[in-house]
Amino acid sequence: MRGELSPVVRRKHRGLVITRAGRGFSRRELDEVGLSVREARRLGIYVDVRRSSLRDENVKILREFLKKVKGGQP
Repeated sequence: MRGELSPVVRRKHRGLVITRAGRGFSRRELDEVGLSVREARRLGIYVDVRRSSLRDENVKILREFLKKVKGGQP
């Protein structure tokens, strides 16, 4: 499950934008799909409470995962 649920994190380093796999999804991304931190952790989704960004790619990943888990109801 961890392989398919890897959030995308971007940061700047010396003028370059570096993209890598993150530790977990931010609270704002979870709120966007209608999940609380407790519900996400119950489903096995990693949450990074230090992050506050909202990435559209991560929201899309979460919505697709919820369709698989909950049978189409986010």
